[in-house]
Amino acid sequence: MNASIISPVVPALPGFGVPVAASDAAVAPLVRRPLPLPSLISGRTSTVVYGLAALDERGRIADRVVLRALGWSAGQRLVIGEIGGVLTVHADPMGAYQVTGQGHLRLPAPLRHRYGLAAADRVLLAADPTRSQLTVYPPAALDSALAHYTHGGEPA
Repeated sequence: MNASIISPVVPALPGFGVPVAASDAAVAPLVRRPLPLPSLISGRTSTVVYGLAALDERGRIADRVVLRALGWSAGQRLVIGEIGGVLTVHADPMGAYQVTGQGHLRLPAPLRHRYGLAAADRVLLAADPTRSQLTVYPPAALDSALAHYTHGGEPA
């Protein structure tokens, strides 16, 4: 019985410690190309500070980083309004609402009910320190904003 040599499935490459047969010399070296990368969005253009927080059973939002970025602390008087499906919060010495003693922002019950917000619901917070404004995006507003994009991430 004569044994025959079986060619390797992956040919050996010169310089990798495995002798290369004369017949393998014709094998072209593997060419490495860079991996394709997605195009990235350019750098930040604003000083907006973002946060994501869950409402507690009393409608309080506890995100100290966002409130600290605005310079708001316990007792800060606030005005809470609504524009286009989102809540806006401004510092105002005559405001009817205030940051709690624990440093939380409490959303009034009528606004929570109007926007379908319940305990444990998460909201997106966008603090703009230059305007001393906090914008609170309920899930319905985020759903609406994201509906304008296709599954591939391109604008519709």
